[in-house]
This record gives sequence, C-alpha cells and structure tokens, in this order.
Amino acid sequence: MLSVIFIWIYILLTSFLVGYGVLRLLTRHLAYPAEKHGEKDLAPGRMPKQPDAYIMCGLVCVTVYAQFFSLFAGVGLWANVFLCAVCAWIMLRERKGIAEVLAKWLPWGDSGTAGAGVGMQGKSDSLFCALKYISVMGLFLLFAYGTSRGMLHYDTALYHAQSIRWIEEYGVVKGLGNLHCRLAYNSASFALSALYSMAFLGKGSFHCVAGFLAFLLASGCLRLVDSLRERKLHASDFARVVCVYYLVNIFDEMISPASDYFMVLIAFYLVITWLSLVESGEREIFPYALLCVLAVFLLTVKLSAALILLLVIYPACRLVKEKRWKETGVWLGLGFVTALPFFVRNVILSGWLVYPFTRIDLFTVIWKIPKGVADYDAREIQVWGRGYSDVTRYAVSPTEWLPDWFRVLAGSDKIFVLAAGLAVAALLVWAVRERTRSFALLTVQGTVAASFLFWLCTSPLMRYGCVYVYLTPAVVFGGIYAAVMEAGGRAQAEGILNCEVENVTVRWRLIAGNIVCTAVVLLLAYKVFALGRGIVTSHENKYWILQKEYENYDVESCKIEGVTFYYPVKGDQTGYDAFPSAPAKPQIVFLGDGLADGFRAEDSAVSSIRQ
Repeated sequence: MLSVIFIWIYILLTSFLVGYGVLRLLTRHLAYPAEKHGEKDLAPGRMPKQPDAYIMCGLVCVTVYAQFFSLFAGVGLWANVFLCAVCAWIMLRERKGIAEVLAKWLPWGDSGTAGAGVGMQGKSDSLFCALKYISVMGLFLLFAYGTSRGMLHYDTALYHAQSIRWIEEYGVVKGLGNLHCRLAYNSASFALSALYSMAFLGKGSFHCVAGFLAFLLASGCLRLVDSLRERKLHASDFARVVCVYYLVNIFDEMISPASDYFMVLIAFYLVITWLSLVESGEREIFPYALLCVLAVFLLTVKLSAALILLLVIYPACRLVKEKRWKETGVWLGLGFVTALPFFVRNVILSGWLVYPFTRIDLFTVIWKIPKGVADYDAREIQVWGRGYSDVTRYAVSPTEWLPDWFRVLAGSDKIFVLAAGLAVAALLVWAVRERTRSFALLTVQGTVAASFLFWLCTSPLMRYGCVYVYLTPAVVFGGIYAAVMEAGGRAQAEGILNCEVENVTVRWRLIAGNIVCTAVVLLLAYKVFALGRGIVTSHENKYWILQKEYENYDVESCKIEGVTFYYPVKGDQTGYDAFPSAPAKPQIVFLGDGLADGFRAEDSAVSSIRQ
C-alpha cells in the first residue's frame, strides 16, 4: 500500500504540472475569457477552477508522450527522467501561477475561507469544507488500500502484463501481434501503465494507474453531498450515483491494468464533467472542446468507445457558426496529435491501421498479421460479447442471440439494460417535445444513448460497455427530472400559478424531491455498506508495503533462432515474469537479429497476404 501511495503522489505531481503547463499555454492563445466583477474580460487567460481538470489534462498529455516515446525506446527510466525535467521547467517558469492555483484549493487558502461568513452559518460552512478535505484524504487512503490488493483480471495474465512489459523494455516492436494476436490490442492505457510502473527500480512492475483514476472519480462524486444538502439533484448527480455504483463493483479489481477499467472511468469523468458545465451555465466553447480532445483520447484507450466522438458535434457547430477558424484548426490539431501515436503503434504492432478491423487496408508491410487471423479475432470478440464461444455463430441473427444473451445477464444488469432501452425511447419523445432544450445537454444525452445502442448491436459484453448501460438512464431520466423540477420552480417564481395550484405544485415538488433524494441516499448507503462488508470479509494482513504482484503461471519453453520463448503448461495464461511469452507455442520468424527487430508470420501466412 505504501508503494501505491508514493507512486500516486508522483502521478499527482507530474500530471498536475504537465496539465497546468498545457492549460496555461492553451488559455493564453484561445478564447476562454476570465470573469471580472460579474462581467467577462475579453482577454483570454481564464484557468479551470477544479483540480481534476489539471490532473486529467496532464494524464492525457503524459500518455501521449509515453506513446511517442515508445516509438523510439522502452518506456522506463529515461522516459521518467525527461518527464521530470519537463515538470521542473514548468514549475520554475510558472511558479507564481501554480502557487495561486494551489492556494485556492488548500484548506488554509482562499477556498478554505470563501463563503465562511460571520455566525453559525459561517461556522457550518467552514466545518463542511473541512469535512470535504478529510473525505478526500480518506478516499485517497481507501482506494490506495484497494489498489494494493484484490483480484487481477483474467486477461491481465493473458496479455495485459505482457503488453506492458514489452512497452517497458522495447517500446513498440514490429509485428508483435504475430507472437500473440492480443498483443496487437493496442491501448493507450498500457503505455500510461508502463510509464508509472517503476519497473526500472527492480522491485517489480507496479500497476496503480487504474486505481488512481478510480480515486480521482470518487473524489469528484463527493459533490453529490452538496446537491443532497440542497435537495436539488441535477443530471450530473444521477451520473455520479451510477458512478459510485460502478466504483464499488470494481473496488477489488482496480488493481488490474485492464483497458476496460480505464475506458469506463474516463467515460464517466467525461460525461459528468460535461453535464456539470451545462448545469453551471458555461457558454464558452473552450471547456467543451477540451473534453472533445479527451473523447479522442478515450478512443485510443478502447475502440469500443468510438461513438463518444459524437460529442464533437456541439463545439464544432458553434465554431463553424461563429466562423472561428483559427480555434477550429487548433482543436483539430490537438485531436490529431492525441490520436497519432495510437495509429502509428497500430501499424507497427499489427500492420493494420485499426486492428482487428480489416476493412481499412492501407499497408503491405511484411510483418502484417494475416487477414484471416485478424478477421477471426474480430469475430471471436463479437461472439464472445454475445455470450457464445463458437466463432461459427458469428452470423446468428439478433432475434436468436439477443434473448439468449439477455437471459444470462445478472439481475441488476437486466434492470439497467431495460432502463437504458426505455431511456432511449424517452429521449426521442422528450427531445421532440422540448425543442428549446440545451443543445449541449442534448448532445451528451444523444451521445450516451447512441453509444449504448452501438454496444448492444455489436459486442454487448457488460465490461465492454457497462458505462453506457449505467449512464443512459441516469443522464436521460435525470435530465428529465431536473428539467421538470426546474420548470415547476420557475413557474412558481414567475407567479404564473394561482394560489391553489401553486400550493399543490410546491407540495408535489417537495414530495418528489424528498423521495428521490431519500432513494439516492439509501442506495449510496447500501453500496457503502456493501463495500465495507466486502473489505472486512476479504481482508488480508499483507501488501502494506509493496503492492500485490502480477500472477504468474507454470510455463514451458522453446527456442526460436536462439531466443527463449515461453508458453503455458495448461490454459492460456502466463503472467508477467515469463517473458516473452504467448498462450501457445509461437510460430514466428524474426525480422532481424533479436526481439527488438520484430516478427512476421511464417511463410505460408505471408504468402496469403501477398495474394
């Protein structure tokens, strides 16, 4: 646990400093005007208020950096040395601005006294502010505890650990997918895990980043308390509720560096932040466009998140309408730079631009994974998500596989899937009825709903797209609830109701609000209780210093051109230590003299490519 805490502090420092440096550069050259005395200063320079904005921006930047670095060398000691040098330069150059930002967040800074007036109300606000800081520290320790132990995902010993080790030692290797096709499942999360694994210290390869993201998200969910105190829930609050539900579910699994966890956690953050901007009345394009860059990054973490890019519609329409061509070019450039190393790595690892999608066939490199292998792999992913293990059932019609798939879902998952389906229908009706609704809100609701339908129609394994199953009913029904409650309050404030109707409306709003808030509190209390019970029943009095290591399995070895490769005695898992390894005896040919030169398929497979 102590190792997790130290690495998290390092992640916090580096991601914050890089994020601050990038945001400072952007806000100096793009329109994000600061507010002065209730009016907007036309000069750019406004910086985000929330600390998570800097940290998440920094994480995206260091991940892109790690991917670029992997194109030239292993992501290890020197990658961290250069990262620390950049952070030191930013800290020295921007020390005054950084100090001002930190002063607003610290308990003894401006935020600690802001709003604390004279009398009991001021004391109450100060106490509540102190409790929030204590809660964040408590969550930090709680999630560090969870990240230090727990269950590792099955796929971690299958290919996650090996993928990360290849990045640590070699960066990217030509045709690596020919050794094991899953090593071509290129995810930006693996490069981030390799950067912060600290394997160069010789104490093992740590895997703490998914847990750090979970902590970051859990800290953001504390804002639910403010809404419950005011008995006024927004769509973002309902999204936070299902986020807490997910965080509790993965608490004993977030030790694993699975790309699914990264994708879901970042998607939750993106949608919740977008909704919060809408609800706060944010009209500037800058924060929404920044979140769209995060959406591009999410695509590089997991291809199943592709439709999240529909969020681009909102800032794109406004930029074009307002003819802000320079800013449009800057945002397009940022998206391009964010995605570029991912696609370059794809081609190097597999020979395909997007593996295992073979409809885009642009390259004829000798290390290209055979088309038949890639197509089989794609179909296997799809049928596995539908609940089958037989690839020949790929062409089964939805009327046949959908009932079978739904039947084997867990009870709670069935409820969420049905609620998501109803939410899609409700959104269509509500969007037609409320034509004056916020375009930004409608964009995020439509994006989540479309992502749910895309997941359902392709490969609906819950861990692939549970975030859309949870978020669709939350943001749709939550948005409708908030709009109805707001409309009632507005009608009351404008005095357009007579006394008798007004009394009924006020009572109805109070009753409905109390019922919903009580239900939310009970659900959260139940999940907290379940989390506590799980921690107590599964407690192990170890891993207080070092994090639990990757699991390793019995392997056999063989030699190819003088290099030893490993494969499991039984099953298909090998783990981290047996390197390099594959789930079966490798059938590859070296492209050069060693591992760094890469591999190609055997001659028979290469011939099929050329034909």
